[in-house]
Amino acid sequence: MPEPTVVVLATDYFRSYSVVGLLAVIGVLFVAVAFAAGRLLRPVAPTPEKLLTYECGVDPVGEGWAHTQVRYYVYAFLYVIFAVDSIFLFPWATVFAADGYGATTLVEMFIFLGFLAVGLLYAWKKGVLTWM
Repeated sequence: MPEPTVVVLATDYFRSYSVVGLLAVIGVLFVAVAFAAGRLLRPVAPTPEKLLTYECGVDPVGEGWAHTQVRYYVYAFLYVIFAVDSIFLFPWATVFAADGYGATTLVEMFIFLGFLAVGLLYAWKKGVLTWM
């Protein structure tokens, strides 16, 4: 038979998860009610013009399938590299100054900067960093 303190700890543990589950259910219900209310309250008056594909205010011409070159993924990749870098460097600097964490955080940061350097090297090899 388990000790009473173990039972109390397990009860508190599952009670905290029940709160999280209840909030998740409330969130899903909130979204479902919002979508249902929008569907019931919106006017429905389809016309041929409303059913056309909208292309930034320009009437669509030609086929709906066109070959496009996607180059902006590299710019987004670079943004993520530098944004993540700046997000993690500031808290790292505060932890590095704390007693007992110096060597561990230094090694972790060099590993992190290594990953960022690999991403930057990839962008450099792709020619993204060259000025046109």
